[in-house]
Amino acid sequence: MKKSSYLGLPVMATLILLLALISFTVQGAPKQQYYEIRIYTISGAAQATALDKYLKEVYIPALHRAGISKAGVFKPVEKDTADFGRLVYLFIPFRDLNEYAALPEKLGKDKIYTTAGDAFTNAPFDNPPYSRHQTILLKAFAFMPQFNAPVYTNPVSERIYELRSYESATEAKAVKKIEMFNEGGEMAIFTKLKCNAVFYGEVLAGIEKPNLMYMTTYTDQKSHDEHWKAFGESPGWKKLSVMDEYKNTVSKVHIHLLHPTDFSDF
Repeated sequence: MKKSSYLGLPVMATLILLLALISFTVQGAPKQQYYEIRIYTISGAAQATALDKYLKEVYIPALHRAGISKAGVFKPVEKDTADFGRLVYLFIPFRDLNEYAALPEKLGKDKIYTTAGDAFTNAPFDNPPYSRHQTILLKAFAFMPQFNAPVYTNPVSERIYELRSYESATEAKAVKKIEMFNEGGEMAIFTKLKCNAVFYGEVLAGIEKPNLMYMTTYTDQKSHDEHWKAFGESPGWKKLSVMDEYKNTVSKVHIHLLHPTDFSDF
């Protein structure tokens, strides 16, 4: 008598799989987080000092009081002649869009924040603490629904955080590129090679749509270079990169190499 099976699995393995699926359904998958990346443009040492002081002493502590335990602050590496000393990146994770929308009101009710931050938020029009800032809103990928804060012990000045933006020619191509990361297995390759991803996200609002963004981390530049070399040479990537269904899904790539500040939460 032929044993029954599911997807070609023996009976016992089938039962284990079904129990696992039932458990997963009952518990539910982790909710996909939303991320804000705020990019400040600064001009000169005075603005750099004022922004650092505000983020370190006022804004990041206020985020902690608002229930956001970890936020990242990053600056371009020294060899980036175009952006070094000119941009500051702020990364804030949110549980959902409600938390994102409620943050300004929460901060407005925080007396410590409004008092300590008054000199920054109400700076004179002819002496602003930054030139401009832009906000990018992202939704986490399904296969990595929560951001991950890496833990390193070496000096922050050595650590490399690589932020990438992949633009696509059309919305459909962007959907396929996101699928390539999720179901296609591109994220799995990064995980296997221990590239320490912080997040992967679909850009919902930003200036380079349609696009996705993600961040991987390394102890230093040497580790960064070695990991990317291993990625390019990995059999999984070589196979995935030539699949017809994923061809021409990226039309432009922006790469930003960053250091965390000494007051960044990760």
